[in-house]
Amino acid sequence: MPEPLTDEGLERFAAVAAQHVGDDKVPGLVALVARGDQAHVEVRGTLAVGGTATARDSLFRIASTSKLVVGAATMVLVRDGLLSLEAPVEEWLPELADRRVLRRPDGPLNDTEPAARAITVRDLLTFTFGLGIAAAMFSAPEPWPVVRAIEAGPLATLGPPDPASRADPDTWRVALGELPLIDHPGRRWLYHTGASVLGVLVARATGLALADVLRTRLFEPLGMGQTAFWAPDPTRLATAYAATPDGLRVWDPPDGQWSRPPVFADAASGLVSTVDDLLAFARMFLRQGDPVLSPDAVALMTTDQLSPSQRTDDVGVFLDRRSWGFCQAVAVEGPRAGSFGWDGGLGTSWLVDPARDMTVIVLTQRLFDDPRPPAVHVALQEAAYGALPGS
Repeated sequence: MPEPLTDEGLERFAAVAAQHVGDDKVPGLVALVARGDQAHVEVRGTLAVGGTATARDSLFRIASTSKLVVGAATMVLVRDGLLSLEAPVEEWLPELADRRVLRRPDGPLNDTEPAARAITVRDLLTFTFGLGIAAAMFSAPEPWPVVRAIEAGPLATLGPPDPASRADPDTWRVALGELPLIDHPGRRWLYHTGASVLGVLVARATGLALADVLRTRLFEPLGMGQTAFWAPDPTRLATAYAATPDGLRVWDPPDGQWSRPPVFADAASGLVSTVDDLLAFARMFLRQGDPVLSPDAVALMTTDQLSPSQRTDDVGVFLDRRSWGFCQAVAVEGPRAGSFGWDGGLGTSWLVDPARDMTVIVLTQRLFDDPRPPAVHVALQEAAYGALPGS
C-alpha cells in the first residue's frame, strides 16, 4: 500500500476548496483526493445559490467527462468480440460508408473528394475519424458551411450539451451520414464528435439502448449506481450556472434538461454522476481494468495514441501540452507524465495518476469560461499533489 496523504496536505486541500466557494464563485462543490484505499472528500456550499447544502452524493452534470465512459464501454465490447478496433464502422453504421471529404474545411459542402479509406472503431476512439470541433471554426470571419449545416440540423455537436435539441438516434445517424467529413479518416485530431458516434455504435453493436449497455457492462459491475443520462431525483442535482458580467445566471435548473430521460443519450456529454461513482471508475483503471477491462485495453486508453502528424494546432488549443489516448487526455511530459483524465465543461474534472496511485475529482456546477479548466480545478489538483508524502 502507498504511504497515506499527509494531514498537512489534506488541510491545505480543504482550505483551497473553501476559498473557492461562494455565491459569486462556485456555489457548491464536492472535491476528492484518493490514494490507495484512502479517500478524502470535501463537501462545500450549496446545490444552488441560497439553496440546500451540497452532499457527498449530490449529482452533477459531468459533460465531457462522459467521454471516458463510452470509451471504456467500447473496449468492453472489443473484449467480448462484438467490435474490433481496426474494423470499418460501416458494418454497424452503414450511414458512414463511402464517405466524402471536403477539399477545404471551410469550403462549400459540394466541393468534396472520396475518403482515402473507411472509418474504423479506432478512429472514433482517438477522435481522428474526420469530423469534430476544430479551433479554426471559432476564429473564422464567416461560419464554415459545414458548421452552418451542423448547427441547422439535429446533430448538436458543436455547442454545450443540449439534450432537448437532439433528435432520436435513427434521425441523428441519418443526418450524420449526409454531412461530408472535414478531413480524411485517420489524418487529424478533431474534438468531441467521435464520442457521440461511439455511443450510437455501441448501441447498434449490442442491439440495446446505450443507457442499458452502460448500466450492464460498466455501472453494475463497478458499483456506479448513481451514474445515468438523467436524474430521477432532481432534488439531488446541482443547479448549473454560467458566469456573466452581472454575476452567475442559471444555465439549467434541477428540473431542466437532465430531469427526464433524453431522446438521444449523448455519450460525449450527457451523463450525471457522483464523486464516489467516479472514484469507482478511476479505481478500475488503477486495478488494470478489473473487472471490466483487460490490462491491454487500459494501456490503450491511458497512453498516447496520436501520431505526430495527427497533432494539429487543435490539439494544443484543447489539450495544452498533453496528447490523447482513447477518449481522454494523457500527459506525455512534465512532472505528471503518465497521468490521464478529462474535464467536463459544465464544471467537473477527473484526473488519475497511476504512478502515484492517486485520483483527484472536482465536481462543481459552474460552467467553464473557455477550454482551460477554471482556477478551482487547477488549485485543487495542485493541492492534491501537495498532499503526497515528501511533497
